[in-house]
Formats: sequence, structure tokens, C-alpha cells
Amino acid sequence: MKLHISALLGLCILAQTSCTKNFVAENTNPDAVSAPIPAYVFTKALYDGMGNASGTYGGSTMYLLQGTMQYTTSYNDVAGFGSKYVAAQVQQTFGAFNAAYPDEINELGIVIKAVKSDPAKVNMLASARIWRVFCFSRLTDLYGDIPYSQAGLGYDSSLFTPAYDAQQAIYANMLSELDAAAQSLDASKPTFGSADLIYNGNTAQWKKFAYSLMLRLAMRMTKVDIALAQSWATKAITGGVITQDADIAKMPYLAAGQVINQNPMAYNLWNSDYIAQDGNSNAEGGKYQDVWINYLQSTNDPRLPIISVVYTSPGVTDTSVAIQKGMPANIQYTKPANFVTFSEPNPKTVLKLSSNQLVFSAAESYFLLTEAALRGWYSGSTAAALYTLGVQAALRNWSIIAGADGTISPGAINAYVSANPLNTAGTFDAQMQQVYTQFWVSIFPDATEAYSSYRRTGYPALVGNNYTGNATGGKIFRRCLYPVTEQSLNGANLKAAIARQGADDLMTHIWWDK
Repeated sequence: MKLHISALLGLCILAQTSCTKNFVAENTNPDAVSAPIPAYVFTKALYDGMGNASGTYGGSTMYLLQGTMQYTTSYNDVAGFGSKYVAAQVQQTFGAFNAAYPDEINELGIVIKAVKSDPAKVNMLASARIWRVFCFSRLTDLYGDIPYSQAGLGYDSSLFTPAYDAQQAIYANMLSELDAAAQSLDASKPTFGSADLIYNGNTAQWKKFAYSLMLRLAMRMTKVDIALAQSWATKAITGGVITQDADIAKMPYLAAGQVINQNPMAYNLWNSDYIAQDGNSNAEGGKYQDVWINYLQSTNDPRLPIISVVYTSPGVTDTSVAIQKGMPANIQYTKPANFVTFSEPNPKTVLKLSSNQLVFSAAESYFLLTEAALRGWYSGSTAAALYTLGVQAALRNWSIIAGADGTISPGAINAYVSANPLNTAGTFDAQMQQVYTQFWVSIFPDATEAYSSYRRTGYPALVGNNYTGNATGGKIFRRCLYPVTEQSLNGANLKAAIARQGADDLMTHIWWDK
């Protein structure tokens, strides 16, 4: 019996040895890496930062805000929440929050941790910090107080319940981050190179982007701290903002390949509404809104035939200005009999999968500089001249976005500019209305930035849609709602944010929107 037991034990030991001899080698994925490669993660963070700024209902709010900014609408009150504010659909506002933290915020944290201790990688650190400010600024401008200083530490430090920072503190840190990052850029040091899809590692252009973002955020504070707004705006202008088309921050995309390589705004609009290309077979019911089309027609805007079509038969579009027509936002769920006659996005420009997505353009800089001049903060040129440069740049943007199909002739640009000069005899408020109504036109389809500009300036003077069953009393909502999951996953910190900021309500104003 003892012999049998000894033999059995020997067999067990032999088997165990055999099983564990090459355990590590056999259980290690030969195609995996043991540490993240910062360049690859940075590329993904760039894609995700723009995807979550402009993608689907689930991934972001830009598609939703197309309706809120009255560019688009739908007869379907589910798909058309952005223009109808239906109480049952408020969960659509959770999207950007839910997508940003596991994607670009986490990814940028990984990049920053990997490069921050190496002085030779200062440009990689600087571009990651600047992009992180861009991503966080979009997020805080939608929700107000958000996890910021402790964000992205779940993976790194097992901190799964981050505190919510006050938006005022977030803005102070973002501006300081931009300043420090811009000053640290060094053309003699390595960059992300081709992994940097926006600037291909050009440090001079990253610096201009940083100061342009600084100017945007500085102007955001004009309602709540005018002195601080002026101080940071002056610093940004002195640092040097984007004023040339060659320096525009833009994300390039491809028509072929994986979905992540395609323009996310175009992809989601195309697949949600317009893939049938007949003007009628449209599951989500999306069309351009009458407010948008009527304004472009009233000013003889040469962008109208660039961005808008009407289908005269399946696969056949007409860009003639005279037949463009927007759909009213108050249609009660029933598809109108004349649905096919309403305008929708042009497949060759707005829906072009390989079109560029503008992150920050020269046009935006010029409009912000126009305001700075009107406030007496900038004397480098007159407000009227800056406004003209802004309009000209905005009209050129569509050729940068979509190529030849988006090109507006110099003659058409000059005619529009001549017919729409800044009213130098008007009041400051009247001039602001003119500047930021033009900005609303120029920034399309970036509805997220249009939404922030509208809340700060009040322009364009949009009228809310008092749709049956809406959640806002017919008023355009002022912020997005926190995800319901935060109540169970991060409840104590969420309650602290609500106590400080105000009710988690669509009509609660965030810090700078006072």
C-alpha cells in the first residue's frame, strides 16, 4: 500500500511539474505588449476625442445638439429629442459623460504617465496635455462640475469614485495647463510624428492651437469674471492664435477602412438618416430645420448649396437655392406627406466619410478677436476688419472640410462679405448678435461649440420649441444630465456636486452661464 501511495504521489508531482514548467511562456500572448506604446494610445485618444465630440447618441451629444442649435429636426420625437426636449428622452444627454472617461480621458492619462518623466518627450507630454484640455473643456461645458483632478485614476490608482471638481476650479486649471504646455513645446525635441493626426508633430502649430483654446476658454468667462476673462484673452492673443488656414486644427479621415478612420459625424448622420439616398426612406426622420434653411436663404449664403440638397428622385439631388426648404420642429410624430421635399445634408460634403473635421479654425479665432476688439482688449486691427477676415475664413472652411465639392469661388466669397459687413454704427449688443449669429453659421456642423457659444452670448436669438411633453417648458436646455449610474457608482461625490452647482436638471445653469 505504501508503494502504491508513493507511486501515486510521484505521478502527481511529475504531472504538476509538467503543467507548470512552461506556464508563463505558454500563457503569454506573443502579440501583446507589456507596456502601452504612447504614440498608439495618443492616436486613439485623438480619434475618441473627436468621436465623442461628434458621434452617435450613445457616444456623445453633438448629434443631439444638431437639433438643439436648430440645424436639424425630426418628425420622430425620439430621434428629434434635441429639437423637441421630450421628457421621456432626456437620457440621451448622458452620452458624452459615459463615453469620455473610459475612452480619451483614460487614454490620455496613460500617455501622460508614460512620457512625463522623460525630458526628451516634453513635446509628447505637451500635446497630450493640450488635447486633454480640449476633451475636458467639451465635457465640463456640457455638464458643469465633473470629475477632473481625480479622473482616470481607476486604472492607475484604483480610485473608482472620483470627486467632482467645481467648474470654476476646472477652468483655472485648464487655462494654466494650456499656458504651461504651450511654453514647454520645444522644436528641437522628438514628437509623436505621424501618430499625431492633427499636426504631424508640428510644435509651432500645437502652440497656436493651445493659445486658440485659451482664447476660447477666456471668452467663456465674460459673464462671471470679466477681469479674468480679459487677462487670459490678452495672454492668448499675445501668445499667438490660429489666423491662417494652414494652421487650422483638423482631424483627417478616410472613406475606406475601419469605421474609426471615417468622419464620425458623417458616419452617424449617414447611417441614422440618409443612407437610402432618396429623401424619403428615412428611419429617424431627420431633415434640416426651417430656422437654419430660412436664415441661409435670407442672407443669400453661398454655403447653402454646398451643404444642402433636395432629392428630386432616388439618387438624384438638387442643390438649387430656390427649392431648399427646412422642416418645422413642432411636427407631432407623424411623417408629413411632403417629407421628401425638405432639405437634408449634402452627401458630397456634410456626409462625406473622408471629410476633415475642424477642431479649431481661423474663422473662430477671428470672431473671438472681433469681440476682443469690441471690448477694447485688442488693438491690432479694427473689429470690422477682423469680422471680415472671419467671414472670409469661414467661407473657405468648406473647401478644407470637403475638398473641391466644398469650394466656394472667390467671387462668391467677396460678394457675400460685401453684402454682410459688421454694423460699426450699432450698439455693442447688436454687434455681438451679428458676430455670433455669423459664428453659428460658420461653426456648423460643430453643434457642441455652437451650443456653448449660444449659452454664453444668447446668439443666435433662437426660440425654444414648446413641444407637447417637453422637459423644459419650451425653453432651450442649459446643460446635460449626469448619468443615472453615477447615483449608485459615485453617489456621495455626485450629491456634493449637485449641492454646490444646483439640481441635476436640464435648466440648471453651469458656472460660466450666469
